[in-house]
Amino acid sequence: MKNASSTELTAERLISAESLASATPMMAQFIEIKAANPDSLLFYRMGDFYELFFDDADSAARALGITLTKRGQHMGEDIPMCGVPVHAADDYLQKLIALGFRVAVCEQIEDPAEAKKRGGKSVVQRGVTRLVTPGTLTEERLLDPAQPNYLMTLTRLKAAGERGFAIAWIDISTGVFRVAETDPSRLVADILRIDPREVLVPDTLFHDPEMRAAMDVLGGIVMPQPAVLFDGASAEGRVARFFGVATLSGFGNFSRAELSAAAAAIGYVEKTQLAERPPLSRPQRDEAGSTLFIDPATRANLELTRTLSGSRDGSLLKAIDRTVTGGGARLLAERLTAPLTDPDAIDRRLDAIAWLMAEPRLADGLTDHLKQMADMPRALSRIALNRGGPRDLGSLKQGLTTARAIGQMLAERDLPDELAEARDALGRLPLSLIAELEATLDDELPLLRREGGFVRPGRDGELDEMRALRDDTRRVIASLQARYGEETGVKSLKIRHNNVLGYYIEVTAGNAGPLTSDEGRERFIHRQSMANAMRFTTTELADLESKIANAAGRAIAIELSIFDTLSAQVVASADPIREAAHAISVMDVARALAALAEEQGYCRPSVDRSMDFAITAGRHPVVEQALRRQASDPFVANDCDLSPPEGAKHGALWLLTGPNMGGKSTFLRQNALIAVMAQMGSFVPAGAARIGVIDRLFSRVGASDDLARGRSTFMVEMVETAAILNQASERSLVILDEIGRGTATFDGLSIAWAAVEYLHEANRCRGLFATHYHELTALSERLARLSNATMRVKEWQGEVIFLHSVGQGAADRSYGIQVARLAGLPDSVVARARDVLAQLEESDRKSPAANLVDDLPLFAASMRQTKPESAALPSALSGLASELAAVNPDELSPREALEVLYRLKSLAVDGSPKG
Repeated sequence: MKNASSTELTAERLISAESLASATPMMAQFIEIKAANPDSLLFYRMGDFYELFFDDADSAARALGITLTKRGQHMGEDIPMCGVPVHAADDYLQKLIALGFRVAVCEQIEDPAEAKKRGGKSVVQRGVTRLVTPGTLTEERLLDPAQPNYLMTLTRLKAAGERGFAIAWIDISTGVFRVAETDPSRLVADILRIDPREVLVPDTLFHDPEMRAAMDVLGGIVMPQPAVLFDGASAEGRVARFFGVATLSGFGNFSRAELSAAAAAIGYVEKTQLAERPPLSRPQRDEAGSTLFIDPATRANLELTRTLSGSRDGSLLKAIDRTVTGGGARLLAERLTAPLTDPDAIDRRLDAIAWLMAEPRLADGLTDHLKQMADMPRALSRIALNRGGPRDLGSLKQGLTTARAIGQMLAERDLPDELAEARDALGRLPLSLIAELEATLDDELPLLRREGGFVRPGRDGELDEMRALRDDTRRVIASLQARYGEETGVKSLKIRHNNVLGYYIEVTAGNAGPLTSDEGRERFIHRQSMANAMRFTTTELADLESKIANAAGRAIAIELSIFDTLSAQVVASADPIREAAHAISVMDVARALAALAEEQGYCRPSVDRSMDFAITAGRHPVVEQALRRQASDPFVANDCDLSPPEGAKHGALWLLTGPNMGGKSTFLRQNALIAVMAQMGSFVPAGAARIGVIDRLFSRVGASDDLARGRSTFMVEMVETAAILNQASERSLVILDEIGRGTATFDGLSIAWAAVEYLHEANRCRGLFATHYHELTALSERLARLSNATMRVKEWQGEVIFLHSVGQGAADRSYGIQVARLAGLPDSVVARARDVLAQLEESDRKSPAANLVDDLPLFAASMRQTKPESAALPSALSGLASELAAVNPDELSPREALEVLYRLKSLAVDGSPKG
């Protein structure tokens, strides 16, 4: 069999007139639908399976690890085919979306009976009912409850030589809709801060050489789209039509670029959701400068939301997350990735945490309620998109009733502003909808609405009747039989059933009088006479029979109608539902951070508009918790004060020296993380913290390469350092570790020297600069705001003990060889390293490499001396010492000196002198 990768049926040939003419009706239908969706795998519904053909089958089979088969031939070639069961489609969609595929779901859109009327070979009409892409997921099984699922659009409008970039991002699973302007210097940083699953750009921008670097960084999440989708001239009208308003004046002031990006996002949502309309909130504008700028390298180095390996475990987010709701987890991540720069807004968040810490009983009660909270925004979205089920309505009922209880619990409390606003939002709950959901939905709900059984008994009289007929036919017939028997006085009257007559009344011929009398004939209709019995029916029995026959279908139809009515009411209340959900998330984050502060002993930071940065007894939030879990030694807290020295306007710069493994990188990172936590509105791991608001945070810690883009480790280091030196302001915090270590010693020292001077004189920022170039400590004598600090160590009986504490002063050496020994390097290598270090320290350093090259043979001798059989080594050393002690170099002639050298060599090699 030829699979899709080997077939000669190219895409162009597949959709040709010749191809369509030679295809079977079913395959022609597939080809036409596929041609309209060339960038997506086509899930073509056939009975209980979604089938894929041609290239789609080959790609899906390899991606999903399922069997690739074939289905007939087309144009002389085998047709590759694979399929997935409809009931398990979500699992396969999840795998495909995770691998970057897009899927077009093609369903039957007519009754097969209608197709048969057109002829035996007619194909049931099918059409794409939905495009599934990474940024447009709504299914609960495909989404991480703790993470948003953003679709982003990026556009650039050129006017009068200006380059105006704008981004819009939507989460159709929760209704979030935001826009912002950006510029080339921060474009990638802004996108990675939001962390979208899918980024749409105009095809002209995608292929612009100036954007190549940004496109490379963003990778496979970027999808080019026709430029018409981003048309700025019609953008405002498209946004207004989507929200059903005549003008966007009430939404805020948006630039043309922002409107273009917003309209493109709406257009793509409409394209992928087809006839369905997600309940998006009105677009909100992110103001420039309102959040702390963190560039991509810093975000990665600090491991804010995931580690360098991509894991959530080990990240700062994992360490501080104590939320109990999906919405709370998402809001916490949003706050962590976008800390504020307004001290007043930060204080509002801190006030809420402090209040909850002071009210432990109320905080515990709030936690109990929040644990019962459902993810209302995502349930609302599925209902609005006609993908919801009874359990989504149940989630909304549970969420709204829980929100009502929380509002009642806080009703009489004097709350800080943030919590008070959240409580007020709960006061606007749609109470009539809550009552309707409570009265309608049963306690146990099925997964699918078509299964029925989700409406509470007693809610609808006709539904109860249909259920009784469906489930209790025998009891209903028996009840009618007893009534007829009592009314006619014929105790032996029976109601029976057969396939010919259906339900009928049967009495013996001798007892038929009451049914055949003049009065009886008005009610009982004679059907059949037997030798010993007579059979009758009534209008009531005929109606009952019809109802029994249609009871199951009618019951489902009634429930589906009730479901549609409830869904419409839910969508009509979308705004107050979203407001309530956000209020609950705010409360959850405040409560979670209060619990974290209480559990870990964090303090409330003071954040103001000064240039201060003073941390007392600061700790690394991730490392400290890891040490506690391992029951290891407690974390050593350290102070850090980068506040302006007396008489200075700008913050200080610390030059940090000390040994490897002494804790320099941890100290650098912990101060950056404390700053992030403070400005996101959290208590911080310190005894005290006073921070003048930071506008930009830069971190260059660790070493990595970027071979895919042709960058060595040193080049990556220099690129990141260049970004810091070019962008840091006097309000920035800069964390630099080991700049210049990736190249030759003197080159690296020179670069590090110049970088320190530039940070001090040009950027004038607050910063920590860790280095092994001890020569740099001399700069503190002429740079007024530069101070030397070091990681303390203690030597004890030849061993080095790392104290992990920071003190003023400079290290005299790095203890690298001791660390090498701890790492397990062979003893011979460690011994040789000590020897080389001693020679370097004692040499005139004019040509140390030449001295080492001349001395290389001694390394082999050292290797031999460390072997187990070298038992004679101590005596040889003793002999060498004796020989050397007896030599007076000033009295030796050249020939005598040469003979002494030969004797010493012989003693070193053989253990006995010669000559």
